[in-house]
Amino acid sequence: MKPILQLYRGYANEQELIVMGHVFKRTYEYDFQKKNLKNAKSIINQFRIKTIKNHDVYLKFDNQEIHSKTLDDGYFKFCIPIEKKIDFGWMEYEVLIKYKSEIITAKGSFIHPHDGNLGIISDIDDTFLISHTQNIFKKIYILLFKNVNDRKVFKDVVPHYQALSSAGRNNKDEQNAFFYISSSEWNLYQFITRFTKIHQLPRAVILLKDIKRGVTDFFMSGRGNHDHKFDKIKHVLEFYPNLKYVLLGDDSQHDPILYERICKIFPVTVKAVYIRQTGKRKKEATKTILKNLENLEVSVCYFKDSSEAIMHSKSIGIIK
Repeated sequence: MKPILQLYRGYANEQELIVMGHVFKRTYEYDFQKKNLKNAKSIINQFRIKTIKNHDVYLKFDNQEIHSKTLDDGYFKFCIPIEKKIDFGWMEYEVLIKYKSEIITAKGSFIHPHDGNLGIISDIDDTFLISHTQNIFKKIYILLFKNVNDRKVFKDVVPHYQALSSAGRNNKDEQNAFFYISSSEWNLYQFITRFTKIHQLPRAVILLKDIKRGVTDFFMSGRGNHDHKFDKIKHVLEFYPNLKYVLLGDDSQHDPILYERICKIFPVTVKAVYIRQTGKRKKEATKTILKNLENLEVSVCYFKDSSEAIMHSKSIGIIK
């Protein structure tokens, strides 16, 4: 069976390019148009994949062909030093794998952000995608029986994100660095990219949790330890140390705790933290954390509706 090559969006600074992907032995296309039981089957199939470990992969970049191999879960990641100056914005990269006498190629994209002063990091579930994370049965029901076209964003979240993406830019083609960092697994990458495109959310680097390789893992999707999110956010702030950051999350899981840890480690880097209220009342633990962040001179907004977040962003001069 011919292997399948999946690439994800990468990112670069002045010194380094990072791109990643998976090599699969077997996978199933997610059919975005299926409804009800057929959508459920399509979603579950995303967790029935088989990966190939130790498979040769080749990155073509800057007139070089760089060789590596996949990890045990079929994942590969190239961290490549940049020797020549590269353009700003979104650019293509190419990866190839070999199967018998055939060469299989795929093209992905990576961002080298324009000079600026703002980076935006956002959670996904219940931050902009309505997911009902606190009710595991409702979350699984919606994921199974609502296809990507039927899933909803919170009101006014799109204009807020679009304004953040273009904040401080005079050229509409330039965008601030945008990252979606979530506890969802790589299995849902196609769903997330399609959903964000449908709703005209900013094009972003998407960093997810290790891939799952069994149907039983589906029912634990997005759950468990969230330290990987902390590690990925910390990495982004270290990768682009000259940016000021806006962090967006919600109070349904661990975002306030993770963001507090980040702000303590990067006391001059985080400009604002936005936490969406997902229940009927604001959580006392979240209010305490945000008050502590204010003492660190981080601007905070604990909001129910994105219109409040937009007003706050305008009041502190992030957006116009």
